[in-house]
Amino acid sequence: MSATPSPASPVPGPAPLRLGIVGLGTVGIGVVKIVQNHAGLLAARAGRPLQITAVCARDRTRNRDADISEYAWVDSPAELALRDDVDVLVELVGGTEGAAREAIELALDHGKDVVTANKALLAVHGQALAERAERQGRTIRFEAAVAGGIPVIKAITESLAGNRISRVMGVMNGTCNYILTRMQSAGLPYEAVFEEARQLGYLEADPTLDVGGIDASHKLAILAALAFGTRVAFDSVEIEGIERISIDDINRAADMGYRIKLLGVAQMTGRGLEQRMSPCLVPADSPLGQLEGGTNMVVVEGDSVGQIVLRGAGAGEGPTASAVMSDLVELARGVRMPVFGQPAERLAVPQPARTAVPAAYYLRLTLADKPGALAKVATVLGDAGISIDRMRQYGHTVGGSAPVLIVTHKTTPEAIQHAMEQLPRTGVVEGEPVELRIEEV
Repeated sequence: MSATPSPASPVPGPAPLRLGIVGLGTVGIGVVKIVQNHAGLLAARAGRPLQITAVCARDRTRNRDADISEYAWVDSPAELALRDDVDVLVELVGGTEGAAREAIELALDHGKDVVTANKALLAVHGQALAERAERQGRTIRFEAAVAGGIPVIKAITESLAGNRISRVMGVMNGTCNYILTRMQSAGLPYEAVFEEARQLGYLEADPTLDVGGIDASHKLAILAALAFGTRVAFDSVEIEGIERISIDDINRAADMGYRIKLLGVAQMTGRGLEQRMSPCLVPADSPLGQLEGGTNMVVVEGDSVGQIVLRGAGAGEGPTASAVMSDLVELARGVRMPVFGQPAERLAVPQPARTAVPAAYYLRLTLADKPGALAKVATVLGDAGISIDRMRQYGHTVGGSAPVLIVTHKTTPEAIQHAMEQLPRTGVVEGEPVELRIEEV
Protein backbone atom coordinates (compact mmCIF):
# COMPACT_ATOMS: atom_id res chain seq x y z
CA MET A 1 0.00 0.00 0.00
CA SER A 2 1.52 3.29 -1.12
CA ALA A 3 1.91 6.19 1.22
CA THR A 4 -0.35 9.22 0.71
CA PRO A 5 1.76 12.04 -0.71
CA SER A 6 2.07 15.12 1.45
CA PRO A 7 0.58 18.31 0.03
CA ALA A 8 3.06 20.48 -1.85
CA SER A 9 4.36 23.50 0.01
CA PRO A 10 3.19 26.76 -1.54
CA VAL A 11 5.83 28.47 -3.67
CA PRO A 12 6.61 31.84 -2.13
CA GLY A 13 6.04 34.82 -4.43
CA PRO A 14 8.61 37.52 -5.08
CA ALA A 15 9.39 39.78 -2.16
CA PRO A 16 7.54 43.10 -2.19
CA LEU A 17 9.31 46.39 -2.87
CA ARG A 18 8.92 48.18 0.45
CA LEU A 19 8.27 51.92 0.35
CA GLY A 20 8.80 54.63 2.95
CA ILE A 21 7.00 57.87 2.09
CA VAL A 22 8.21 61.21 3.44
CA GLY A 23 5.47 63.79 2.99
CA LEU A 24 1.73 63.16 2.98
CA GLY A 25 0.53 66.25 1.20
CA THR A 26 -1.30 66.26 -2.11
CA VAL A 27 1.22 64.08 -3.95
CA GLY A 28 2.03 61.78 -1.05
CA ILE A 29 -1.62 60.91 -0.51
CA GLY A 30 -1.97 60.44 -4.25
CA VAL A 31 0.76 57.81 -4.13
CA VAL A 32 -0.93 56.08 -1.17
CA LYS A 33 -4.21 55.93 -3.08
CA ILE A 34 -2.62 54.41 -6.18
CA VAL A 35 -0.81 51.74 -4.14
CA GLN A 36 -4.02 50.89 -2.30
CA ASN A 37 -6.40 51.01 -5.28
CA HIS A 38 -4.21 49.33 -7.89
CA ALA A 39 -2.22 46.79 -5.86
CA GLY A 40 -2.93 43.88 -8.20
CA LEU A 41 -2.28 45.89 -11.36
CA LEU A 42 1.00 47.24 -9.99
CA ALA A 43 2.18 43.78 -8.95
CA ALA A 44 1.36 42.36 -12.37
CA ARG A 45 3.20 45.13 -14.18
CA ALA A 46 6.17 45.27 -11.83
CA GLY A 47 6.54 41.53 -11.32
CA ARG A 48 6.33 41.94 -7.56
CA PRO A 49 4.07 43.70 -5.04
CA LEU A 50 4.64 47.31 -4.01
CA GLN A 51 4.06 47.75 -0.30
CA ILE A 52 4.08 50.88 1.84
CA THR A 53 5.65 50.07 5.20
CA ALA A 54 6.22 53.46 6.82
CA VAL A 55 5.21 57.09 6.41
CA CYS A 56 6.34 60.43 7.80
CA ALA A 57 4.75 63.88 7.83
CA ARG A 58 4.73 66.97 10.00
CA ASP A 59 1.23 66.60 11.44
CA ARG A 60 0.12 63.17 12.59
CA THR A 61 -3.38 64.35 13.55
CA ARG A 62 -4.31 65.88 10.21
CA ASN A 63 -7.38 64.40 8.54
CA ARG A 64 -6.19 62.83 5.26
CA ASP A 65 -8.27 61.46 2.42
CA ALA A 66 -6.76 57.97 2.75
CA ASP A 67 -6.39 55.30 5.42
CA ILE A 68 -2.77 55.21 6.59
CA SER A 69 -3.42 53.37 9.86
CA GLU A 70 -1.73 50.16 8.69
CA TYR A 71 1.61 51.88 8.07
CA ALA A 72 4.26 52.60 10.67
CA TRP A 73 4.30 56.30 11.58
CA VAL A 74 7.79 57.81 11.84
CA ASP A 75 8.37 61.24 13.33
CA SER A 76 11.42 62.29 11.31
CA PRO A 77 12.47 61.81 7.68
CA ALA A 78 15.95 60.81 8.81
CA GLU A 79 14.55 58.04 11.00
CA LEU A 80 12.44 56.73 8.15
CA ALA A 81 15.47 56.72 5.81
CA LEU A 82 17.28 54.37 8.21
CA ARG A 83 14.52 51.80 8.67
CA ASP A 84 15.35 48.21 7.76
CA ASP A 85 11.87 47.62 6.34
CA VAL A 86 12.23 50.34 3.69
CA ASP A 87 13.83 49.59 0.31
CA VAL A 88 12.97 52.87 -1.44
CA LEU A 89 12.67 56.32 0.10
CA VAL A 90 9.91 58.34 -1.57
CA GLU A 91 10.66 62.01 -0.79
CA LEU A 92 7.75 64.38 -1.40
CA VAL A 93 8.35 67.33 0.93
CA GLY A 94 10.54 69.56 -1.24
CA GLY A 95 13.19 72.13 -0.41
CA THR A 96 16.86 72.41 -1.31
CA GLU A 97 18.17 71.90 2.21
CA GLY A 98 17.07 70.53 5.56
CA ALA A 99 15.05 67.37 6.10
CA ALA A 100 14.60 66.41 2.44
CA ARG A 101 18.29 66.55 1.58
CA GLU A 102 19.33 64.85 4.81
CA ALA A 103 16.87 61.99 4.35
CA ILE A 104 17.92 61.38 0.75
CA GLU A 105 21.61 61.33 1.63
CA LEU A 106 21.01 58.95 4.54
CA ALA A 107 18.90 56.65 2.39
CA LEU A 108 21.57 56.46 -0.31
CA ASP A 109 24.33 55.86 2.22
CA HIS A 110 22.33 52.98 3.70
CA GLY A 111 21.74 51.19 0.41
CA LYS A 112 18.31 52.49 -0.53
CA ASP A 113 17.10 53.89 -3.82
CA VAL A 114 15.26 57.22 -3.89
CA VAL A 115 12.24 58.49 -5.80
CA THR A 116 11.55 62.21 -5.52
CA ALA A 117 9.49 65.04 -6.97
CA ASN A 118 11.95 67.64 -5.64
CA LYS A 119 13.08 69.66 -8.66
CA ALA A 120 14.66 72.42 -6.55
CA LEU A 121 16.94 69.97 -4.74
CA LEU A 122 18.02 68.31 -8.00
CA ALA A 123 18.58 71.66 -9.74
CA VAL A 124 20.85 72.87 -6.93
CA HIS A 125 22.49 69.64 -5.64
CA GLY A 126 21.81 67.18 -8.46
CA GLN A 127 25.43 66.51 -9.36
CA ALA A 128 26.54 65.82 -5.79
CA LEU A 129 23.54 63.59 -5.14
CA ALA A 130 24.07 61.68 -8.40
CA GLU A 131 27.71 61.02 -7.53
CA ARG A 132 26.71 59.91 -4.04
CA ALA A 133 24.05 57.54 -5.37
CA GLU A 134 26.34 55.97 -7.93
CA ARG A 135 29.15 55.45 -5.39
CA GLN A 136 26.69 53.40 -3.37
CA GLY A 137 25.35 51.48 -6.37
CA ARG A 138 21.96 53.17 -5.93
CA THR A 139 19.90 55.51 -8.07
CA ILE A 140 17.57 58.50 -7.79
CA ARG A 141 14.50 58.62 -10.02
CA PHE A 142 12.60 61.88 -10.50
CA GLU A 143 10.00 61.68 -13.26
CA ALA A 144 7.59 63.64 -11.05
CA ALA A 145 10.03 66.54 -10.66
CA VAL A 146 9.43 67.93 -14.17
CA ALA A 147 6.06 68.60 -15.83
CA GLY A 148 3.91 66.51 -13.48
CA GLY A 149 2.30 63.60 -15.28
CA ILE A 150 4.13 64.14 -18.60
CA PRO A 151 6.77 61.37 -18.99
CA VAL A 152 9.41 63.72 -20.34
CA ILE A 153 12.33 62.34 -18.29
CA LYS A 154 11.88 58.86 -19.70
CA ALA A 155 11.27 60.28 -23.17
CA ILE A 156 14.67 61.99 -23.19
CA THR A 157 16.73 59.31 -21.40
CA GLU A 158 15.13 56.25 -23.02
CA SER A 159 12.83 56.82 -26.00
CA LEU A 160 15.09 59.46 -27.58
CA ALA A 161 18.41 57.90 -26.57
CA GLY A 162 19.32 57.47 -30.27
CA ASN A 163 19.00 61.20 -30.98
CA ARG A 164 21.34 64.12 -30.72
CA ILE A 165 18.99 66.65 -29.16
CA SER A 166 19.27 70.19 -30.48
CA ARG A 167 16.67 72.04 -28.42
CA VAL A 168 14.33 71.52 -25.48
CA MET A 169 11.63 74.06 -24.75
CA GLY A 170 8.24 74.35 -23.21
CA VAL A 171 5.72 75.73 -20.78
CA MET A 172 6.65 74.15 -17.46
CA ASN A 173 4.73 76.10 -14.83
CA GLY A 174 0.98 75.59 -14.86
CA THR A 175 0.31 78.52 -12.54
CA CYS A 176 1.92 81.01 -14.93
CA ASN A 177 0.08 79.52 -17.88
CA TYR A 178 -3.18 79.75 -15.94
CA ILE A 179 -2.55 83.42 -15.14
CA LEU A 180 -1.66 84.38 -18.71
CA THR A 181 -4.55 82.49 -20.35
CA ARG A 182 -7.01 83.70 -17.72
CA MET A 183 -5.95 87.30 -18.33
CA GLN A 184 -6.76 86.87 -22.00
CA SER A 185 -10.02 84.94 -21.67
CA ALA A 186 -11.46 87.17 -18.92
CA GLY A 187 -9.87 90.47 -19.91
CA LEU A 188 -8.53 90.87 -16.37
CA PRO A 189 -5.32 92.65 -15.31
CA TYR A 190 -2.36 90.69 -13.93
CA GLU A 191 -2.96 91.78 -10.32
CA ALA A 192 -6.56 90.50 -10.32
CA VAL A 193 -5.68 87.10 -11.77
CA PHE A 194 -2.68 86.77 -9.46
CA GLU A 195 -4.99 87.21 -6.47
CA GLU A 196 -7.48 84.77 -7.99
CA ALA A 197 -4.71 82.18 -8.36
CA ARG A 198 -3.72 82.74 -4.74
CA GLN A 199 -7.29 82.19 -3.56
CA LEU A 200 -7.51 78.98 -5.58
CA GLY A 201 -4.32 77.65 -3.98
CA TYR A 202 -2.36 77.59 -7.25
CA LEU A 203 0.57 79.64 -5.97
CA GLU A 204 3.53 78.41 -3.94
CA ALA A 205 3.90 79.75 -0.39
CA ASP A 206 6.51 82.04 -1.94
CA PRO A 207 4.70 83.19 -5.13
CA THR A 208 7.92 84.38 -6.77
CA LEU A 209 8.88 80.73 -7.27
CA ASP A 210 5.99 80.57 -9.74
CA VAL A 211 5.53 84.02 -11.28
CA GLY A 212 9.24 84.83 -11.04
CA GLY A 213 10.09 81.85 -13.24
CA ILE A 214 12.24 80.07 -10.64
CA ASP A 215 10.18 76.88 -10.39
CA ALA A 216 10.12 76.48 -14.16
CA SER A 217 13.85 77.23 -14.36
CA HIS A 218 14.61 74.38 -11.95
CA LYS A 219 12.82 72.07 -14.39
CA LEU A 220 14.55 73.53 -17.44
CA ALA A 221 17.99 73.04 -15.88
CA ILE A 222 17.22 69.37 -15.19
CA LEU A 223 15.97 68.79 -18.75
CA ALA A 224 19.04 70.52 -20.22
CA ALA A 225 21.37 68.26 -18.23
CA LEU A 226 19.54 65.16 -19.48
CA ALA A 227 19.32 66.37 -23.08
CA PHE A 228 22.92 67.52 -23.49
CA GLY A 229 24.85 65.22 -21.14
CA THR A 230 26.00 68.00 -18.82
CA ARG A 231 25.95 68.70 -15.13
CA VAL A 232 22.91 70.61 -13.93
CA ALA A 233 23.61 74.34 -14.27
CA PHE A 234 20.66 76.12 -12.68
CA ASP A 235 22.81 79.15 -11.82
CA SER A 236 23.34 79.76 -15.54
CA VAL A 237 19.66 80.01 -16.47
CA GLU A 238 18.62 83.50 -17.63
CA ILE A 239 15.41 84.05 -15.68
CA GLU A 240 12.61 86.56 -16.14
CA GLY A 241 9.12 86.11 -14.71
CA ILE A 242 5.72 87.30 -15.87
CA GLU A 243 5.23 90.14 -13.38
CA ARG A 244 5.58 92.93 -15.96
CA ILE A 245 3.11 91.43 -18.47
CA SER A 246 0.05 93.67 -18.75
CA ILE A 247 -3.40 93.01 -20.12
CA ASP A 248 -2.45 95.44 -22.91
CA ASP A 249 0.44 93.17 -23.87
CA ILE A 250 -1.90 90.17 -23.88
CA ASN A 251 -4.46 91.91 -26.07
CA ARG A 252 -2.02 93.53 -28.48
CA ALA A 253 -0.06 90.34 -28.96
CA ALA A 254 -3.37 88.67 -29.82
CA ASP A 255 -4.08 91.41 -32.37
CA MET A 256 -0.83 90.46 -34.11
CA GLY A 257 -1.58 86.71 -34.06
CA TYR A 258 0.47 85.77 -31.01
CA ARG A 259 0.00 84.59 -27.43
CA ILE A 260 2.33 85.22 -24.52
CA LYS A 261 3.79 82.25 -22.65
CA LEU A 262 6.43 81.83 -19.96
CA LEU A 263 8.71 79.75 -22.15
CA GLY A 264 11.83 77.83 -21.19
CA VAL A 265 14.38 77.16 -23.92
CA ALA A 266 17.65 75.23 -23.69
CA GLN A 267 20.01 74.57 -26.57
CA MET A 268 23.67 73.72 -27.04
CA THR A 269 25.50 76.09 -29.37
CA GLY A 270 29.09 76.52 -30.50
CA ARG A 271 29.52 79.07 -27.70
CA GLY A 272 28.08 76.86 -24.96
CA LEU A 273 24.81 75.98 -23.25
CA GLU A 274 22.03 78.54 -23.56
CA GLN A 275 19.25 78.31 -20.98
CA ARG A 276 16.58 80.96 -20.70
CA MET A 277 13.21 81.24 -19.00
CA SER A 278 11.24 84.31 -20.03
CA PRO A 279 7.90 85.53 -21.36
CA CYS A 280 7.84 85.07 -25.13
CA LEU A 281 5.37 85.48 -27.94
CA VAL A 282 4.47 82.31 -29.83
CA PRO A 283 2.12 81.95 -32.82
CA ALA A 284 -1.46 81.65 -31.59
CA ASP A 285 -2.10 78.66 -33.84
CA SER A 286 0.98 76.70 -32.69
CA PRO A 287 0.71 73.86 -30.13
CA LEU A 288 2.25 76.12 -27.47
CA GLY A 289 -0.01 79.00 -28.44
CA GLN A 290 -3.10 76.84 -27.97
CA LEU A 291 -2.06 75.62 -24.52
CA GLU A 292 -4.70 76.62 -21.97
CA GLY A 293 -4.98 76.76 -18.18
CA GLY A 294 -2.62 74.81 -15.96
CA THR A 295 -1.50 72.40 -18.67
CA ASN A 296 2.22 71.91 -19.39
CA MET A 297 3.91 71.22 -22.72
CA VAL A 298 7.47 70.17 -23.51
CA VAL A 299 8.88 70.22 -27.04
CA VAL A 300 12.00 68.17 -27.82
CA GLU A 301 13.91 68.34 -31.11
CA GLY A 302 16.22 65.49 -32.13
CA ASP A 303 18.27 64.86 -35.25
CA SER A 304 16.52 61.56 -36.05
CA VAL A 305 13.03 62.00 -34.67
CA GLY A 306 12.52 65.65 -35.57
CA GLN A 307 10.22 67.57 -33.24
CA ILE A 308 7.99 65.84 -30.72
CA VAL A 309 5.43 67.51 -28.47
CA LEU A 310 4.50 66.19 -25.02
CA ARG A 311 1.41 67.71 -23.43
CA GLY A 312 -0.44 67.00 -20.19
CA ALA A 313 -1.22 67.92 -16.61
CA GLY A 314 1.79 69.60 -15.05
CA ALA A 315 0.75 69.26 -11.41
CA GLY A 316 -1.92 67.92 -9.10
CA GLU A 317 -2.47 64.83 -7.00
CA GLY A 318 -3.16 62.27 -9.70
CA PRO A 319 -0.72 63.32 -12.44
CA THR A 320 2.27 63.81 -10.14
CA ALA A 321 1.56 60.65 -8.14
CA SER A 322 1.30 58.80 -11.46
CA ALA A 323 4.82 59.94 -12.32
CA VAL A 324 6.11 58.81 -8.92
CA MET A 325 4.58 55.38 -9.48
CA SER A 326 6.24 55.03 -12.89
CA ASP A 327 9.62 55.30 -11.18
CA LEU A 328 8.64 52.87 -8.43
CA VAL A 329 7.48 50.25 -10.93
CA GLU A 330 10.76 50.60 -12.81
CA LEU A 331 12.72 50.00 -9.60
CA ALA A 332 10.50 47.05 -8.70
CA ARG A 333 11.40 45.51 -12.06
CA GLY A 334 15.06 45.84 -11.17
CA VAL A 335 15.79 48.52 -13.75
CA ARG A 336 18.49 50.94 -12.61
CA MET A 337 20.31 53.54 -14.62
CA PRO A 338 22.59 56.49 -13.86
CA VAL A 339 20.71 59.36 -12.27
CA PHE A 340 21.11 61.74 -15.22
CA GLY A 341 21.22 59.09 -17.93
CA GLN A 342 25.03 58.86 -17.98
CA PRO A 343 27.51 58.17 -15.17
CA ALA A 344 27.72 61.34 -13.09
CA GLU A 345 31.50 61.53 -13.25
CA ARG A 346 31.33 61.66 -17.06
CA LEU A 347 28.85 64.53 -17.25
CA ALA A 348 30.45 67.56 -18.88
CA VAL A 349 30.77 70.87 -17.09
CA PRO A 350 28.75 73.16 -19.39
CA GLN A 351 30.10 76.45 -20.67
CA PRO A 352 27.31 78.95 -19.94
CA ALA A 353 26.37 81.09 -22.92
CA ARG A 354 23.97 83.99 -23.05
CA THR A 355 21.31 83.82 -25.69
CA ALA A 356 22.59 85.09 -29.03
CA VAL A 357 20.27 83.40 -31.52
CA PRO A 358 18.53 86.13 -33.57
CA ALA A 359 14.77 86.45 -33.28
CA ALA A 360 11.98 88.87 -34.01
CA TYR A 361 10.86 90.99 -31.06
CA TYR A 362 7.65 92.59 -29.84
CA LEU A 363 8.15 96.13 -28.51
CA ARG A 364 5.54 98.11 -26.60
CA LEU A 365 6.14 101.84 -26.17
CA THR A 366 4.09 104.75 -24.93
CA LEU A 367 4.98 107.82 -26.99
CA ALA A 368 4.39 111.43 -26.02
CA ASP A 369 2.29 113.43 -28.47
CA LYS A 370 5.23 115.36 -29.88
CA PRO A 371 6.25 116.09 -33.47
CA GLY A 372 8.81 113.61 -34.77
CA ALA A 373 8.28 111.11 -31.93
CA LEU A 374 8.00 108.11 -34.22
CA ALA A 375 10.98 109.31 -36.25
CA LYS A 376 13.14 109.40 -33.13
CA VAL A 377 12.11 105.84 -32.24
CA ALA A 378 12.86 104.66 -35.77
CA THR A 379 16.27 106.34 -35.61
CA VAL A 380 17.19 104.56 -32.36
CA LEU A 381 16.14 101.22 -33.80
CA GLY A 382 17.96 101.88 -37.07
CA ASP A 383 21.15 102.90 -35.27
CA ALA A 384 20.98 99.57 -33.39
CA GLY A 385 20.64 97.69 -36.67
CA ILE A 386 16.98 96.80 -36.07
CA SER A 387 14.44 96.97 -38.89
CA ILE A 388 10.68 97.19 -38.36
CA ASP A 389 8.41 94.48 -39.74
CA ARG A 390 5.06 95.80 -38.47
CA MET A 391 3.95 98.78 -36.41
CA ARG A 392 0.58 99.65 -34.96
CA GLN A 393 -0.43 102.82 -33.11
CA TYR A 394 -3.44 102.86 -30.80
CA GLY A 395 -5.62 105.77 -29.72
CA HIS A 396 -4.23 108.63 -27.66
CA THR A 397 -4.74 108.55 -23.91
CA VAL A 398 -6.17 111.40 -21.86
CA GLY A 399 -2.70 112.77 -21.24
CA GLY A 400 -1.93 112.97 -24.91
CA SER A 401 0.35 109.93 -25.15
CA ALA A 402 -0.18 107.03 -27.55
CA PRO A 403 0.60 103.33 -27.18
CA VAL A 404 2.69 102.00 -30.06
CA LEU A 405 3.34 98.35 -30.86
CA ILE A 406 6.31 97.32 -33.02
CA VAL A 407 7.25 93.89 -34.33
CA THR A 408 10.83 93.80 -35.58
CA HIS A 409 12.51 91.62 -38.13
CA LYS A 410 14.99 89.13 -36.69
CA THR A 411 17.71 90.80 -34.66
CA THR A 412 20.12 89.93 -31.88
CA PRO A 413 19.42 90.21 -28.15
CA GLU A 414 22.38 92.58 -27.89
CA ALA A 415 20.85 94.95 -30.45
CA ILE A 416 17.50 94.93 -28.65
CA GLN A 417 19.17 95.57 -25.30
CA HIS A 418 21.06 98.54 -26.76
CA ALA A 419 17.87 99.99 -28.21
CA MET A 420 15.98 99.54 -24.92
CA GLU A 421 18.70 101.54 -23.16
CA GLN A 422 18.58 104.34 -25.73
CA LEU A 423 14.80 104.74 -26.18
CA PRO A 424 14.12 106.46 -22.80
CA ARG A 425 16.82 109.02 -23.68
CA THR A 426 14.89 110.28 -26.71
CA GLY A 427 12.53 112.34 -24.57
CA VAL A 428 9.48 110.97 -26.38
CA VAL A 429 9.06 107.59 -24.63
CA GLU A 430 6.97 107.64 -21.47
CA GLY A 431 7.39 104.93 -18.87
CA GLU A 432 9.40 101.75 -19.30
CA PRO A 433 9.38 100.19 -22.78
CA VAL A 434 8.64 96.45 -22.91
CA GLU A 435 10.39 93.99 -25.21
CA LEU A 436 9.43 90.32 -25.62
CA ARG A 437 11.14 87.76 -27.82
CA ILE A 438 9.05 86.04 -30.51
CA GLU A 439 10.03 82.38 -30.44
CA GLU A 440 9.81 80.13 -33.49
CA VAL A 441 8.05 76.89 -32.57
